[in-house]
Amino acid sequence: MKHLIALLGAVALLGGCMTLSGTYQLSLQDADGQPLARNMTMVAEGSGIYTVRNAMCSAHPGATVIIRDLKSGEELKSESPDKC
Repeated sequence: MKHLIALLGAVALLGGCMTLSGTYQLSLQDADGQPLARNMTMVAEGSGIYTVRNAMCSAHPGATVIIRDLKSGEELKSESPDKC
């Protein structure tokens, strides 16, 4: 019974990570915190940030991805910054 409860708890936590809502702007920074690529910002909806982040990291290994809420401008603390 304990294993079942632990499994259900893990599924609930992981599911919560995948249910982002809103529109987010993703941009790249170098190690010094400077924009890595001029005009290199992308917009993603909800959990689409993971696909965009992975694509940006594939193109720029070693960069840092910054994810901000498009409406408020606030950084998405649970996912940003993310070092590639």
